[in-house]
Amino acid sequence: MAIGIGVCLSMSIIAQKNQPNILFIMADDHTTQAISAYGGPLTKVFQTPNIDRIGNEGIIFENCLVTNSICTPSRATILTGQYSHHNGVYTLPDPFDRNRNNVAKMLQANGYSTAIIGKWHLKSEPSGFDHYSVLNGQGVYNNPTLKVKGVWEQEGKTFEKARGSRNKGHSTDVIGMQAINWLKARDEDEPFLLMCHFKAPHRNWVPAERFENMFDGITIPEPESLYEDHSERSQWSPHSYNTIRKDLKFLDIGIRKKNDTLQGRDRVEYAYQLYMKRYLACCAGVDENVGKILDYLDKSGLAENTIVVYTGDQGFFLGEHGWFDKRLIYEESLRMPLLIRYPNGITPGQRNKSLVSNVDFAPTFLDVAELKPSKEMDGKSFAPMFKGKTPGNWRKAFYYRYWMQLADHGVPAHYGIRTDKYKLIFFYGKGLGKAGTYDRKIDPFNRESEMITNTTPEWEFYDLSVDPNEMVNKYNDPKYQKTIAKLKKQLLKEKKKVGDTDDQYPEMKEVIDNYWN
Repeated sequence: MAIGIGVCLSMSIIAQKNQPNILFIMADDHTTQAISAYGGPLTKVFQTPNIDRIGNEGIIFENCLVTNSICTPSRATILTGQYSHHNGVYTLPDPFDRNRNNVAKMLQANGYSTAIIGKWHLKSEPSGFDHYSVLNGQGVYNNPTLKVKGVWEQEGKTFEKARGSRNKGHSTDVIGMQAINWLKARDEDEPFLLMCHFKAPHRNWVPAERFENMFDGITIPEPESLYEDHSERSQWSPHSYNTIRKDLKFLDIGIRKKNDTLQGRDRVEYAYQLYMKRYLACCAGVDENVGKILDYLDKSGLAENTIVVYTGDQGFFLGEHGWFDKRLIYEESLRMPLLIRYPNGITPGQRNKSLVSNVDFAPTFLDVAELKPSKEMDGKSFAPMFKGKTPGNWRKAFYYRYWMQLADHGVPAHYGIRTDKYKLIFFYGKGLGKAGTYDRKIDPFNRESEMITNTTPEWEFYDLSVDPNEMVNKYNDPKYQKTIAKLKKQLLKEKKKVGDTDDQYPEMKEVIDNYWN
């Protein structure tokens, strides 16, 4: 009997060692347009060779879609595998319930060492992690303060009130080095989950000093839709703000130094170059640190059995349609970068067009660790795609919902459906009592100045097969009425499927009754 027990224990230890390590790297607001593996006009002046390497040696997902394109809700979805209406994080002000189950807790309970380093942005203390070192709130670019597990408790402070300890250097370098140091110090007998979350390239776009002048003398290509005619958009869309000027309030010091008299197209042209050079310089720092982490995996012998994932917390507009932000269901904001390398389990050189999502991340991580996802998870594992095959029952349509009515950049609350060919959007325009929402449209940079008081629900429809850049709203085009009617039914089906029925919001019934048909 003793021999049998010993054999079982030995086999258990071997199995545990064969479980793959998971290294999850995420940058804030890093979008596919600024990753050279995805191609596009910016590749003429900017490349990300280290991030590209992950995809080139593994798989690049071309249609990874975010369920709610804003930082805090997306992070909660990644941890829980749930939509916002299930995990309780609808908007930026919503704190994450640390008692809720999450992928780190499940891996930790099954023998994984777990750590998160960098941007947390979920307000409550991280749970499920053996180690954490997280930025204080949004964090700063230079000499960042990080809260380390256990240290602030000794000071008798709560997690929310603790300031943490200051670290000398640029935040991207600090976070990258801390990630490598944790890998060096970890228990080598246990598989690991390490979440490395960079602050960059989130505004206010302060690159490390060594990258500040990397674009001197270089002109960044402008997107074709930078000066788009907005007449086809919803009347209360963010276009009414001329957001390229408003968002560049963050860069006004640079504009004033150049010429405070710049107006119209001249001002936009100058501001675009200023913005993009700082944004891309921040991305360069991320790519460099990703390279250092990959080099460490190679030198330490960890690379073969480590799944390396690179993503952003959502997409981001880089001047397309005249915008610099996220939130909207349009492609630049909806599509997340997703590049994954796993030498022991992924055939290299793949590109996959299936509709995967951040709601699928947690189930996938559990799947590769040979664990079952919890029944509460809305997503499902896309690990079968690592071998080049998409399951026959994989989703053909994707449901999206943005709840943060008129906050910050004045984007209306909306939901919609995206298929491989079409997109249907319903701007229902109700705050529904959610934190950080507004019932009237205001100037996000001058809250005393009300812009629009009537937020009428509206529809938009795009045929992505002929209009991939979503330039012409075809909702009223007679040619598409049968297609739109089918998509409305499919949208209701998807809402019901994920349990987002709106039954608890009586005002939504009135909106549907008046504006659905």
